Amino acid sequence: MSKIKVLIVDDSLVIRKMLEKIFATDSQIEVIGSVGDPYQAREKIFELKPDVMMLDVEMPKMDGITFLEKVMKHFPIKTIVFSSVASHGSQTYLRAIEAGAVEVVEKPSIDVAKNLESIAKTIVQIVKDVHNAKMIQRVSYEAKYSSDKKANQSLAKTTNQILAIASSTGGTEALKVLFKNMPADIPGTVVVQHMPPGFTKTFANHLNTLFPFEVKEAQDGDVVHPGRVLIAPGNFHMEVRRQGAKYTVTLHQQVQLHNVRPAADYLLRSVAQYVGANAVGVVLTGMGKDGAEGLLEMKKAGSYNFAQDEKSCVVYGMPSAAVNVGAIDKILPLDRIAQEILNHLKKTTAA
Repeated sequence: MSKIKVLIVDDSLVIRKMLEKIFATDSQIEVIGSVGDPYQAREKIFELKPDVMMLDVEMPKMDGITFLEKVMKHFPIKTIVFSSVASHGSQTYLRAIEAGAVEVVEKPSIDVAKNLESIAKTIVQIVKDVHNAKMIQRVSYEAKYSSDKKANQSLAKTTNQILAIASSTGGTEALKVLFKNMPADIPGTVVVQHMPPGFTKTFANHLNTLFPFEVKEAQDGDVVHPGRVLIAPGNFHMEVRRQGAKYTVTLHQQVQLHNVRPAADYLLRSVAQYVGANAVGVVLTGMGKDGAEGLLEMKKAGSYNFAQDEKSCVVYGMPSAAVNVGAIDKILPLDRIAQEILNHLKKTTAA
């Protein structure tokens, strides 16, 4: 098996040496270049053709995001943005993903970096996962709707149908494609997208500017209704409950499931219990198996479930797991899922 060729781009010599030591511990990874700025990196990319690039954001001469945008136009590389600003600058996370990064990882403090064993396995696994991921062409979107638009006036309406979505790696872009084809009166929608704390609010606010329906980071007690999308906050599980004629969400911090919080299985199991046949389930691109068991419970309760197909996924882990347990009714390319959901809902409403 050929080794994964990694290029490290970081202006910190300490970080470059730390990463070189980490990758030296794994026989499947080879560091083919380690440079301090984007201009040096550009030469290495053309000369050495790396498989994966570890890229800092704050660097001299050119910032990492600008460099990534240029790289993706001319020589696309599976990229991990490795940045200290990822922890407090959540806009950086979204900009990096939109520019083409497969993964964004918070750079450890120097104190943590001294204890390599605590982070080495995680970073090595991320490189391997990113190497196995697919390059998916990004779609550009311009803001069309005010981020402070008023909540949908259908708040008091009985919510008969709910759309429940699970996604992870590649999901931030996949959700845009799905929502692009949804109407202003989108069914009440609940989403678990694996993201760190802080990033979900920025992501939700960003989506809210792109589409005619409301998108917001969920708060405890929020009502699920047509024209609204609720995204589970980072580090909080989200579940659906029924209160009379309305559905609401509840947030909690019970133990991680599948090593993540929020976990889609918490949400989807609650949808199975409280919504049943009035729900539609969707699993999009992502690593691991989160959502498979919850979707199976939803199907047993009468829901109709969709999975993104392997070809259009960045990572086919979560959809594959759901398919393998028998939880999926239809597998489709990403750009066809929205219309099929609407077709299904129209048929069930007319029945």
